[in-house]
Amino acid sequence: MKTKYPPVYYGDYLGLDKLLSCQRPKSEEYEGKIAHDEMLFIIVHQAYELWFRQILHELSSVQTIFGQEYVNEKMVGICVARLRRVTEIQKLLVDQLHIIETMTPLDFLDFRDFLLPASGFQSYQFRQIENKLGLEPGDRKLFENSSYAARLSKEHRNLISEDENQPSMLQLVNGWLERTPFIEFNGFNFWQSYRASVDTMLENDLDIIKTNPNLLPEERERELTQFKSTREHFEAIFGKSKHDELVKKGLRKLSHKATQAALLINLYRDEPILHLPFGLLTVLIDIDELMTTWRSRHALMVQRMIGTKIGTGGSSGHHYLKVTASSHKVFEDLTNISTFLIPRKNLPELPEDFIKSLGFYHTRKK
Repeated sequence: MKTKYPPVYYGDYLGLDKLLSCQRPKSEEYEGKIAHDEMLFIIVHQAYELWFRQILHELSSVQTIFGQEYVNEKMVGICVARLRRVTEIQKLLVDQLHIIETMTPLDFLDFRDFLLPASGFQSYQFRQIENKLGLEPGDRKLFENSSYAARLSKEHRNLISEDENQPSMLQLVNGWLERTPFIEFNGFNFWQSYRASVDTMLENDLDIIKTNPNLLPEERERELTQFKSTREHFEAIFGKSKHDELVKKGLRKLSHKATQAALLINLYRDEPILHLPFGLLTVLIDIDELMTTWRSRHALMVQRMIGTKIGTGGSSGHHYLKVTASSHKVFEDLTNISTFLIPRKNLPELPEDFIKSLGFYHTRKK
């Protein structure tokens, strides 16, 4: 096949000579003999970093698209596809833990001491991923009472700092949701209709709790307490001041208007114009869940490998990873939208003109 471009050799294109010379076991350097499983340990972690680079490539492209003056439906579809790719990579990252677990704790001890004080906590690319998604410094659990970037080199700390100063996916999606026109249209007020449906649903739930003959007194009391909490959650979706108070306390991340828009998209996701927006919100939840899954599995792997011993980075890594699995979530507001869903049969019927107005070519406010 003739081409106007010079011929390319497979190994040269992939830089294999350089790539395959990057595995330099410390056991061989220090003792003149390779600890067999150190090669596996190096390759698995190098593979992680390569996949981290691809995730950063995908996230950066989506950030660029959502940072434009407007985001049309075609571009939303592209973003969903790229973020879906991120979730597939995340699944692979979780599966890689099965490979490293073919190394036994005794195998790890053959070279563990040569790695001090290097640690996975020094993966600056993973920190960049967290920052690009929207994990704020103030929301991070302190690692040994110090900043999450404290153990990085000055060069890598600078890279992390740059990411912190750029709009994250959470911030960009929040702005995109806020530009959704939906509150009122030609006299139709969705929220009044929705609230009426919610009030009816809650009254029915309360009646069931009060009249259920199978509930013991203490069970009924627990159900009533939970019902009160549910009603308070709904009050926050209807009242901006209540929602803003939760944001101020750090209990919500999305603005009131963005949260309402996300709810509308979820409630009316069957409308063709809302398929892609719903897909986008769903894939962001998937990314959050898979990050949690990876952290949880990673914590179990660390515990399995070193037990309660101090890690190579000088700390109890297992405990820290376990804590961050439940606390370092970014898109929890989107996950919790399910709190406000009501059955399809109870949804207010949208006027035809209202449905036609739900286009997603929204100009950013300046």
